[in-house]
Amino acid sequence: MRNNKNSQKDKGQKPRKAPNNRHQSKPHKRSGGQNEQRANTSSKAKISLFGTHAVREAWLNPKRYVHALYITETAYADFEDIIAEGQRNGLKRPEPEIIDKSVLDRALPQGSVHQGIGLNVQALEEPTLRDVTIEAEVKGKSVLMILDQVTDPHNVGAIIRSACVFGADALVMQKKHAPELNGVLAKTACGGVEHLKIVYETNLSRAIEALQQEGYFVVGLDERGEQNIADLPSYDKIALVMGAEGPGLRRLVREGCDQLVKLPTAGKISSLNVSNAAAVSLYAVSQD
Repeated sequence: MRNNKNSQKDKGQKPRKAPNNRHQSKPHKRSGGQNEQRANTSSKAKISLFGTHAVREAWLNPKRYVHALYITETAYADFEDIIAEGQRNGLKRPEPEIIDKSVLDRALPQGSVHQGIGLNVQALEEPTLRDVTIEAEVKGKSVLMILDQVTDPHNVGAIIRSACVFGADALVMQKKHAPELNGVLAKTACGGVEHLKIVYETNLSRAIEALQQEGYFVVGLDERGEQNIADLPSYDKIALVMGAEGPGLRRLVREGCDQLVKLPTAGKISSLNVSNAAAVSLYAVSQD
């Protein structure tokens, strides 16, 4: 992790207060009676991540370079324990900046549920497919998720969350057709972007071939699949491929899979949202 020049102050120092204008404000008193220094910052905060879970996991991730933490008075009271945990872990973090809720509202798209907290962070270093396969060599089981042009950030965020819950090693997406790993996606993932390897590939068909050469059995989820995913045998290395809702898997991606499977649906509605289908599929293949 790179050294952060704007390092965390001693534990006893209070966070700065960022006013809604460019002029220095008078010291603000917290309920404890001690004065805290307000930050003379712009009213337009630059925010990469927002929401309690996404911010907490990024704040405690030693691989994250954090530029600024913007937080309301109310949210700060609930976040103090996380700040203290980061200090105990020896993480270098900037001094929190207390701001009004309206500053966060203006900094984010309308309707964003920021919960009074936001971070300005540097993007994580991107792993390669080779990084994933090397790490898998020492594991007893490896599960990967591949998304073929799934671009909705809510869906991708939910899939990342499920992948973390069920112990997947990585998510692979096409570089040209993938949402950014911040904002709504990161909030929906509930901090999962800090824990799951997310690999961007130029060509998914070639990525599938590379995984097959490393011993992965590649399964495509498709309503035309002849076998239910629950009936698959157990594989030490397996990669699940999910297509976008509607179009599904593209032809070359579908033809590159070792097998096409479907979910064992029995109700009057035969399909699931892609993120729900991913969760069911991850559960199915994670069972020994």
